[in-house]
Amino acid sequence: MTEPWLLGRYEIVAELGKGAMGVVYRANDPMLNRMVAIKTINMEEAGHEGMAEYEARFYTEAKAAGGLNHPNVIIIYDIGKSGHLVYMAMEYIEGRELREMLVEGQPLPVLQAVEIAAQVGEGLAYAHQHHVVHRDIKPANIMITPEGRAKIADFGIARMRSSETRTQTGVILGSPKYISPEQVVGKRADHRSDIFSLGVILYQSLTGVTPFNGEGLSALMYQITNHDPVQPSSVNPQVPVMLDYIIAKVLAKSPDARYQSAADFANDLRECRVQMETGQQGISAVITATRPIPPVTLAAVESLDSGSDRDSGNEGAPGPSPTKGISRAFDSQEATQRLMRQIGADGTPEFVSTKSFSATTISRSRALRPDERPWGARENTILTATVIVAFVIATAIVVL
Repeated sequence: MTEPWLLGRYEIVAELGKGAMGVVYRANDPMLNRMVAIKTINMEEAGHEGMAEYEARFYTEAKAAGGLNHPNVIIIYDIGKSGHLVYMAMEYIEGRELREMLVEGQPLPVLQAVEIAAQVGEGLAYAHQHHVVHRDIKPANIMITPEGRAKIADFGIARMRSSETRTQTGVILGSPKYISPEQVVGKRADHRSDIFSLGVILYQSLTGVTPFNGEGLSALMYQITNHDPVQPSSVNPQVPVMLDYIIAKVLAKSPDARYQSAADFANDLRECRVQMETGQQGISAVITATRPIPPVTLAAVESLDSGSDRDSGNEGAPGPSPTKGISRAFDSQEATQRLMRQIGADGTPEFVSTKSFSATTISRSRALRPDERPWGARENTILTATVIVAFVIATAIVVL
């Protein structure tokens, strides 16, 4: 393209790329003297029977997205129509898509992966607070600036695409590796669907592979709805155990079992990063063969965070928990039970199988020496028998 041409008041100077909905251009806004990105949709090529309704929905969605103003969301400046083209003028970002950074199939540095996911989570939290759901979170819709800032693209456009790319069974075909189980079965996507998709991206960033990789669409859909991926640390030893817990929570099949807020997800990632940077042992990437990790309840996490045993100097004080510092929204029971099954299937140490751990139980636990075995069913039986015998003896003494 050698000569600028006008689209509305915008001077189109270069083509940036083509997407499923239309062409993206770099343009100059002469009124404000700034560079913008213009995303267009050709209404004639769309071939939609209810074109007027389709166009009206485009304006509705774009206006909703246009109300978002956050450092991690690409800002929409203007919407309009020129001939058969409807367009959206938005913030022009110098940078590259996260998709390009993951194209080699290699994991990102763990700190970088956590930082990007936390920033995207913060952007999603802001959008969700304003009742805007993206519905198509994927690496191609996340821009990374040279300074490392993550920006979410395609708010508004994403919902238009999802409404037009369904099969007769309601399955969205746009970005199948990143969609949530509820989207697979044709249910309405809400903010927790965005959170699940971000969890898939984080998993891919940490391991270099997506967690669901069935051959063919049907196999992929089955994996998303039924398969629990292996914990990231088993694929990438640099991934700390705390992230295994977070990933298990965010990729829960049921929306009710996931993080209910993108802000909680982002906060946990921030806490994980702080612990990694300060070198705290509680997030060590190494799981020793003689020290299985118990399912940790919220009460236990709060007990460990309180520092009651940390500074006592007692040999029996527990070591740092893999979930130390995780937010109150993290009820680890369901997530850790799934992790227990995954780790057991992999042949690595299993979690202690229990329905719940009280804070008192955790505080009495201690690190096992290499020549010791963990507390199990045999020890429970012995303890129960001992209590019963003691009770019988005490009763006999009182009677006599």
